[in-house]
Amino acid sequence: QVPLVESGGGSVQAGESLSLSCATSSYIFDTLGVAWFRQAPGKEREGVASISTGGSVVRYDDSVKGRFTISRDNFKKTVYLQMNFLRPEDTAMYYCAAVLYTPHFPGPPREADYQYWGQGTQVTVSS
Repeated sequence: QVPLVESGGGSVQAGESLSLSCATSSYIFDTLGVAWFRQAPGKEREGVASISTGGSVVRYDDSVKGRFTISRDNFKKTVYLQMNFLRPEDTAMYYCAAVLYTPHFPGPPREADYQYWGQGTQVTVSS
């Protein structure tokens, strides 16, 4: 089992920024591909961004390209999601997910590819 704990969510105005963190105590963190997903009320969960085990490969959903940045610090066993220029449509529960090694799918992360999940952190953006 790989425990994942998200933090950093909150309520902001449109145009502002938030930084989410996903931390684990797992000793296998540097072998985990990690992704961020989000789920808005009444909608399906969607992949936002993913990062490879070493951090060299990142992928984003088109809706967040140029605004969100995913990164990781394997020493701190933490993955970050820097979210800039937030929009009301970014309002959702944000989840961190992980899987051994890195999925090869070339697009934004797919829910079925990830094995371990956090409990989520709420992001609310008001206009």
